[in-house]
Amino acid sequence: MGSPQKPRKRRKDDTPPPKASKTVVPKSKPRTPSPQFPLASFLWPAKKSTSQWVILPLVLMAVGLFRWTTGFWGYSGFNTPPMHGDLEAQRHWMEITTHLPISQWYFYDLQYWGLDYPPLTAYHSWLLGRVGSIIDPSWFALSTSRGIENQLLKVYMRASVLVSEYLVYIPAAIILNRKLGRIRGLSSWESSVALVAVLMQPATILIDHAHFQYNTVMLGFTLASISSILAGRALWGCVFFVAALCYKQMALYYAPAMFAYLVGICAVQGFNFSRFFSIAVVTIMSFAVCFAPLLLGSIYDQYWGISAFTAREALLPPLLAELPISFNEQSWYFPPLLQLTQSIHRIFPFARGLFEDKVANMWCAIHTAHKLTQYPLGQMQRISTVVTLISILPSTMTISLFPRAELLPWAMASTAWGFYLCSFQVHEKSVLLPLLPMTILLGSDGGLGTELRAWIGWANMLGVWTLFPLLKRDELRMPYGVLTLLWSYLLGLPPTSLSLYFGRQSSNGGLNILTKLAHLGFYAVMIAWHMGEAFVPPPEGKPDLWAVLNVLIGFAGFGVCFIWCNWQLILQSGMMQDYFSDRQRMEAAQKMKKKRQ
Repeated sequence: MGSPQKPRKRRKDDTPPPKASKTVVPKSKPRTPSPQFPLASFLWPAKKSTSQWVILPLVLMAVGLFRWTTGFWGYSGFNTPPMHGDLEAQRHWMEITTHLPISQWYFYDLQYWGLDYPPLTAYHSWLLGRVGSIIDPSWFALSTSRGIENQLLKVYMRASVLVSEYLVYIPAAIILNRKLGRIRGLSSWESSVALVAVLMQPATILIDHAHFQYNTVMLGFTLASISSILAGRALWGCVFFVAALCYKQMALYYAPAMFAYLVGICAVQGFNFSRFFSIAVVTIMSFAVCFAPLLLGSIYDQYWGISAFTAREALLPPLLAELPISFNEQSWYFPPLLQLTQSIHRIFPFARGLFEDKVANMWCAIHTAHKLTQYPLGQMQRISTVVTLISILPSTMTISLFPRAELLPWAMASTAWGFYLCSFQVHEKSVLLPLLPMTILLGSDGGLGTELRAWIGWANMLGVWTLFPLLKRDELRMPYGVLTLLWSYLLGLPPTSLSLYFGRQSSNGGLNILTKLAHLGFYAVMIAWHMGEAFVPPPEGKPDLWAVLNVLIGFAGFGVCFIWCNWQLILQSGMMQDYFSDRQRMEAAQKMKKKRQ
């Protein structure tokens, strides 16, 4: 007698279609498809019959293992008193948020890693500090825990990054990857290959799990926003994007593209006031919810006689002190106003320099030949603002005129490159922002094909290469080398493979000679730079020679990425369709004329 239990009916997307996309498995011989690069080879056994729900846990375990083992190495600020580095900054924020009243978070001892991120980072720090204090209260003891380098604390901090990423970034990446695949008709197997490539992106792993940051929380909210918009849920997209902005202000790199897209969907076929109004209300309410604990907490603290600081006259935030209006400091509205202006002052570092350290953007590159510090800071701020607005104008205009959700990653990559190259106070780690929307496009139609894989892979290899001087200071050469070469090997990129530029893939993929020369030229220069940096000491009087060369080469390469992303956005939008159609008709007419002659 057979079992009464019937086997589960296989879902349609569990098995890829019989003919896999030629972008992944080109046929070298009739009826003999073969993988195009090593990552496809690794997942090849799962191509025909394995459910995605079997592949996904294995993928998550594998990428999690690489993240955890990366954390075995050093981190920012290890054994470098008195300020230490980014891990100490994050630990210190857990210390002050768990011990101080909420009204003092943005005022306490600003000279020692004062809180300078938006409120969601502060709430996240409070939660992690509460959990960590249960394990060992000495980790976050007020004042006495500064500079602590306990090994168990390091394990906890590393684990907090991993758990935060698996709760926000990785679910968002999985959902968006599946959404892109379904829109473009890709099989679940191809989407799984793209997902591994996205999750193994070396720059993100090295910055968050080696150097130490929580960037993936902000990046995860951004991916959730894109995914919601692709699903037709623009209001949820607004909620998630506000969450990204309220976690890290760097998400502003994406804001012009997001704003232009939302305006476009409201105005593309006559102005839709109800949609515009609902988007505006949801956005404002989302900001209100994020800031509510901080603002309401300040009112509560005032009620109980708790002051944000003692010397009020000397410590008023500049935004508040420069207003021509006098406020009653005993009124109920003064504490939230004080908190709002102080948090904005801390979040946006207008008083700092044009750039921080050596970063591969326009201003640092110009500074190597012509010192920009000779000009007033305010003047340089205005110039950088104008140049940044000009740089993002093409992409924002395009996405507002052609507001299609599938164009949003291209627009966000373009504006993020514009901000990275031209804006004020850019960090080396900000390169993660333009790289994210580019890398997620590996899961779109043609993303694993020759052209897009070559460009996206080259941008990522260049991006992580510009991070090397930062990683070197943290003694992270080994994980840098392993993760970078592993990713290049998995995707069949130089320096581990030249198959994208020579041979069968190159002839089928449509890479033109200029692209090959540009990419291979930069790869050769990056390898030569590493050899020189490792074995050739800089001359006397120029100790930063190799770092400066890194900046100049990186700036040139990122400029090419910026132009390419904008060009791809214009092409994908269909703006040039009439031009190309007319050109084809003219060429066809000329051929017919020659035949008649």
